[in-house]
Amino acid sequence: MTSGAQGGETRLALMAGIGCYLIWGFVPLVFQAIGRLGVGPWEILAHRTLWGTPTALAFVLAARQGRQVLRVFSDRRVLAWLALSSTLIAVNWSVFIWAVTHGRVLESSLGYYITPLINMAAGALLFRERIDRIGAVAIGLATVGVVIQGLAIGHLPLISLALAVSFGGYGVVRKQVRADAQTGLFIECLFLSVPGLVYALWLAGHGLGHFTQSPGTTLWLLASGPITAAPLVLFSWCARRLPLSVMGFMQFIGPTIGIAIGVAEGEAFGPLRAISFLFIWGGAAVFACGAWRRSRGLRRAGAPD
Repeated sequence: MTSGAQGGETRLALMAGIGCYLIWGFVPLVFQAIGRLGVGPWEILAHRTLWGTPTALAFVLAARQGRQVLRVFSDRRVLAWLALSSTLIAVNWSVFIWAVTHGRVLESSLGYYITPLINMAAGALLFRERIDRIGAVAIGLATVGVVIQGLAIGHLPLISLALAVSFGGYGVVRKQVRADAQTGLFIECLFLSVPGLVYALWLAGHGLGHFTQSPGTTLWLLASGPITAAPLVLFSWCARRLPLSVMGFMQFIGPTIGIAIGVAEGEAFGPLRAISFLFIWGGAAVFACGAWRRSRGLRRAGAPD
């Protein structure tokens, strides 16, 4: 591939990465809008999985991964891993939806600042990856930030920790799955769409469903599928084409937008809470700096990122 073609692909990957994190950053506004229509968190989750399935299938067909899907269905071990990852992402989605529709956007944002540091700790504990001095400092700063956040809100930031652990665990499990992102996402959505469909039908049968309440509600719930699947596919595509250093910095776009949304909506952001975020931001910055240094070292050694 020529340098011009490589540069073009890099620019496209950068745009895809920024796009996926912008979507994730503004997603709280989508679920808040749906919540204001009277739709509860569990019903939102049900429709998110239902309409995420055909969207994920479209990506599978576009990537011509139909045969890979069939291979996965014939491999019980891979299916078991995907069943576990489905459970973890369902926990993550349900906690996130509940948080942003109950005025807890700041706590949800904190969770996604902690996630990369959870991944680093999990790598050391589960995969014997070495944590260097920079990594230890990053984890230490984040830990102090979580403790201060707990003091600020009067209890442990359980929402933040649940989001970080569930999404970090999801990443760990997906490392074990021999399937591309589109295939894995489709099968996960397929698993989750079964209870989602049952719950949506139960609500409709008891006159409690909101899907046909109004054209606006129907459109919002239908849109929750593409909003779920599209950024995950964009992320997977750009992650294979951009250096770790670039991905390390970009992954903080989403929660930073979330903080802005929470503050704009009037969530409490006193001095103690601000200090806790400074520690979290410090840990995130150290983490990103470490990723940049490692990526730069790999380039100097002539190894791929």
